[in-house]
Amino acid sequence: MIVCRDPKQKENLLWSFTQTETTYEYVLLRQRLESLGYTILSVTADGFSGIKLAFYGIPYEMCHVHMERLIIRGTTRNPQTEAGQVLLALTRTLHQNTNKEIFETRLNKYIETYHDFLNKKTIHPLSGEDSWTHEDLRRAVFCLIRHKSYLFTYKQNKDIPRTTNSLEGHFRHIRRLVNTHPGLSRQNKQKLLNTILLASTTSPNKKRLQEVL
Repeated sequence: MIVCRDPKQKENLLWSFTQTETTYEYVLLRQRLESLGYTILSVTADGFSGIKLAFYGIPYEMCHVHMERLIIRGTTRNPQTEAGQVLLALTRTLHQNTNKEIFETRLNKYIETYHDFLNKKTIHPLSGEDSWTHEDLRRAVFCLIRHKSYLFTYKQNKDIPRTTNSLEGHFRHIRRLVNTHPGLSRQNKQKLLNTILLASTTSPNKKRLQEVL
């Protein structure tokens, strides 16, 4: 289920059901939103590259909570190495409304300090092949580098949310409701989800209908 939500109004704008998350699904949602008369000022999302492509030309903010989750995949929540501990601590400074220049300076310093550690290789005795010793941590570092340009978009406008917390909280609510009806077929589950999503959608009044139509 893909949902477009206005976090300020706590309103579900549009949603769709799909077998897999694709760029095309987001393109369709963007087209539908714009055809209804919405002006999309910004998009805050979880880092799926298809969203950035579908909403090309619109300010994009990488959710800070999802950024931390991606880093934890490489460090765990309780890193055993100093490099992992420092990287996770650096990422968590995003929640402290840190300055873009300071954050990027610290990230560059981190890469410089742990360059040799991150590039360490292990030779496998049987095959003779080598691989990155700290591959998961390396992947986390490159993930942070890849998304760093989208971590401070919210600084441009106070109305741009830096997390998808509104949607995440809404999804938790939806899961609790759906879990009380186990064994539903896909078709019936979609009907139930439509009902729940509609309940969190502001019904358009006459003035709003005139604005949209």
